[in-house]
Amino acid sequence: MNILAFESSCDETSASVVCREGERFIVKSNIIASQVDTHRLYGGVVPEIASRAHIEAISSITYEALQTAEVTMEDIDAVAVTANPGLIGALLVGVNFAKALALANGKPLVAVDHIKGHIATCYLDEDGNVPTPPFIALTVSGGHTGIYLVESYSKVRLVGSTRDDAIGESFDKIGRIIGIPYPAGKGFDSLSAEGFYEAVGECDDYLAKYKKSADYKSGEFTLPSPAVKDDTLDFSFSGLKTAAINLLHRYEQLGIELPRAKFAARYTFEAVEAVAKKMDAAIDRYGVSEIALCGGVAANSHLRHRLSALAKKKGVKLYTPPIALCGDNGAMIGAQGYYEYMEGHFADSSLNASAQDGID
Repeated sequence: MNILAFESSCDETSASVVCREGERFIVKSNIIASQVDTHRLYGGVVPEIASRAHIEAISSITYEALQTAEVTMEDIDAVAVTANPGLIGALLVGVNFAKALALANGKPLVAVDHIKGHIATCYLDEDGNVPTPPFIALTVSGGHTGIYLVESYSKVRLVGSTRDDAIGESFDKIGRIIGIPYPAGKGFDSLSAEGFYEAVGECDDYLAKYKKSADYKSGEFTLPSPAVKDDTLDFSFSGLKTAAINLLHRYEQLGIELPRAKFAARYTFEAVEAVAKKMDAAIDRYGVSEIALCGGVAANSHLRHRLSALAKKKGVKLYTPPIALCGDNGAMIGAQGYYEYMEGHFADSSLNASAQDGID
């Protein structure tokens, strides 16, 4: 079964052909037209520019996706598209293009939730090393930070989320202040690695040793935990971000040069530890044996390291997608589209995009 899938929720336009053979997926093509260089000029995504760029790219990458996969529209069994959540103008480009393409070729149309799509990246391992519901999925990106109970391949329930900023958004904003170009994720990761190495040297469990280090105990960078102090599984990254901004302003006002690597390490540590704390609680609360890390920030090496250590401690298995599939891409929409198709969740020409998350 071949699914042609589209993703256009933010600043990447993607078209992919995903094939389901037996019990596994094969990604025949996954074409991504990134707008990062354009938005870097403004320090973040400009919605109107993003929408126009999607319009310019979507037709050509569709041809490329079909050509790379060595299929034609006659070989396609269904068309899947991200319908929510995201930037409304960007979503509308993908939704309207997919609707027209499906109608013109007499193909079933499937609407996919972007968050479910990120979770579905963990189903794309061609060797079959994939999680089986029920499991807990942590989805982290520039716009989303949530803990989800994946009850089935098509039924996902939100059990914990950020009450304000997403973790990726906080990295981008603080990264911009300390001179890391947008998007700041990769640069922040590398700078933090320098700070951890300075604090504890090269070792396997550097995050555990960092908390006992002189750098951590010095009080030079005291920052609050984003883990909300109650029995929920929620986060609040705005407090961490605000405290960091105030600290950076103090250095600037005093004319003191900021030790960027030390600062980045402490900021990353607080963000990662908060996520691990709530995931630890989620594992206990729902009694799952498998967990997954998904979304753009799933590429963060320190978050992967910390959740790997947590999984080992709790005796559960951790699934993480390949780095290339952490960001927005059509392949993840194709994988989730398959499960929606099998459940008979079809859309028609009345399908509309929504900026809101459709997961309860």
